[in-house]
Amino acid sequence: MIDIRPLRYFLAVADTLHFGRAAERLHVTQPPLSRQIAALERALGVALFERDSRHVRLTPAGQRFRDDARAVLLSLQQACQTARQIDAGEQGELKVGFMMHAAHSSVPPLARRFMAACPQVQLRLREALPVALLDGVLSGELDAGIGFAPASRRGLEMQPLLQEPLCVVVPLGHRLARRRQVAVAALADEGLITAPAEVVPTLREAIDACFQAAGLEPRIRLEVQLQQSIVSLVAEGLGSALVPASLRRLGVPGVAFVALKEAPQVQQVLFWRASNRNPALQRLRGCITRELRSL
Repeated sequence: MIDIRPLRYFLAVADTLHFGRAAERLHVTQPPLSRQIAALERALGVALFERDSRHVRLTPAGQRFRDDARAVLLSLQQACQTARQIDAGEQGELKVGFMMHAAHSSVPPLARRFMAACPQVQLRLREALPVALLDGVLSGELDAGIGFAPASRRGLEMQPLLQEPLCVVVPLGHRLARRRQVAVAALADEGLITAPAEVVPTLREAIDACFQAAGLEPRIRLEVQLQQSIVSLVAEGLGSALVPASLRRLGVPGVAFVALKEAPQVQQVLFWRASNRNPALQRLRGCITRELRSL
């Protein structure tokens, strides 16, 4: 515990200019109060009070010390409060990276909930490519990442955010564009645009499993990292794709999103290093539990 008694004792005497009344205010007897003031003056090497049999007065040095001591106690009080708030995750900084498609699903409601619950925590959001996102979390540059579950790594922990189905996206003039729902067999001869397996392993596993269940192999025409880029390439007539259903919100012209029969679910997760001790991260995880169950 920080010993602030000498300053508190000094300020009590400085305010009352009376050792007896100061002792009553502090709920101590007068002798230990006098000893504390004398010890403080010896430590400082200056007289803080002028005393005679009838009066106690502050010296010029005592007057200045009174003002500075009040400022010190106030700063100390604020420092203690800040330390407690940071330890509770109520202040500080939280750096979260996210894959760009998550901006159309999990990130906005989660950020809104967190900023309302922890207004004094500086939330720093950063869009990132999947590889850079994982590297940022592992290096400690980011406290957490949001996106498809990365490949399992030692020291990495995850918390589910939401699940959503895959859907088919085709150019507007495509033979499937006006269908309400299609089976994966309808894509048997389609050239697909997708992300590389090493970039989003869980997404590619879901796509591959979907085709394998129908006794088919996906025909991969192009591989790009970003889901938004995939949709844009589909709009140019370069192929079709299976993408998370939330990408409908992109509003890219020239494409049609079609529901996929018996669509596999893909999961977004929050992931972080197990060694991360940022208390604000725990507050973010609590927001996930409360806010995102219905997504």
